[in-house]
Amino acid sequence: VQEEKIFAGKVLRLHVCTMEGAEWLEEVPEDTTVEKLKERCLKHCVPGSLEDPKTVTHHKLIHATSEKVLTDTKTVLEENIQDRDVLLLIKKRAPPPLPKMAEVSAEEKRKQEQKAPDKDAILKATANLPSRNVDRTVAHHNMRDFQTELRKILVSLIEVAQKLLALNPDAVELFKKANAMLDEDEEDRVDEIALRQLTEMGFPESRAVKALRLNHMSVTQAMEWLIEHADDPTVDAPLPGQTQSEATAEAGTSSAEATAGPSSEAGGEEAKDELTEIFKKIRRKREFRPDPRAVIALMEMGFDEKEVVDALRVNNNQQNAACEWLLGDRKPSPEDLDKGIDTNSPLFQAILENPVVQLGLTNPKTLLAFEDMLENPLNSTQWMNDPETGPVMLQISRIFQTLNRT
Repeated sequence: VQEEKIFAGKVLRLHVCTMEGAEWLEEVPEDTTVEKLKERCLKHCVPGSLEDPKTVTHHKLIHATSEKVLTDTKTVLEENIQDRDVLLLIKKRAPPPLPKMAEVSAEEKRKQEQKAPDKDAILKATANLPSRNVDRTVAHHNMRDFQTELRKILVSLIEVAQKLLALNPDAVELFKKANAMLDEDEEDRVDEIALRQLTEMGFPESRAVKALRLNHMSVTQAMEWLIEHADDPTVDAPLPGQTQSEATAEAGTSSAEATAGPSSEAGGEEAKDELTEIFKKIRRKREFRPDPRAVIALMEMGFDEKEVVDALRVNNNQQNAACEWLLGDRKPSPEDLDKGIDTNSPLFQAILENPVVQLGLTNPKTLLAFEDMLENPLNSTQWMNDPETGPVMLQISRIFQTLNRT
């Protein structure tokens, strides 16, 4: 008995199929390479065609069960092929032909034709047109930014809403309740679960509270901040603007309570005066609160805290825009934020004539929403999604976008 037969591997019977429908059995030792198996299969189904070496490389064997393309350099055993397995012999797809030079030139020519003209080409084409004096200031003003203009709109709408709500006999009671609701300010609350997680890690509670407020109640980010500032001597200092905001809120609360006291016994004129005072206290409670992270970042650049707070208030708590404001001409000024829109303008008249807006202005919640967005622009999304105030805000936005295009 020959030695190679004694130590020969196990012989497998494989079922081979082609795309043309041919089928047969191939008996091969398990140490046969896939390339040798493929050559045997090609001799069986396309005899006499193996003179071209590309014939083998242009075909592939696929394991039918696993849909895996077999690697030429591996053996049948390495590819985990079992007895009676089914293999598919398939011709590979030919690669797409390279484009001819004429086609490439045509494509480049088409791209050049579709390319927008540059500044020199525009000036050359319009050289013979009569020039017109365009007021760039007016043109820029017509393309107003909605967020900037919205503040002016809200200031004027608040005045209208106050007058309408003052006619409601139940307005004083409604706004007493609203005033009490504002005392429960969600922004000052700290997530108790997040706070407990940080204190259980060994961080001081006051420091953990500061970290959570700086990182929008994210435990992971707060923990990273605490570790990063562990050796910072100012780590326990109060957040910029926090003490002032809290004092203002407390002052507003006590004043509102003092004002709301005798309301039940007030007459018609006294009730209106009381309602006016409540409006003022509500407005005072909604003082602008700067983003603490933005305040710290801008103060580290060397700006004064008051200037930083003014910059963030003017730019809706947007740090980059606030930085540009501080480095630029600082317009608009914080005082300009309290100015309303021209009540005789087509935009404001169109807003007031909208039935949805008219109905919304009689709802005390709409006034509260306007006040909140005026002092905390980041809360706009909350009121846009509210079922009562959302439709009003949507109509204001649509009217603005429509008139801004004309």
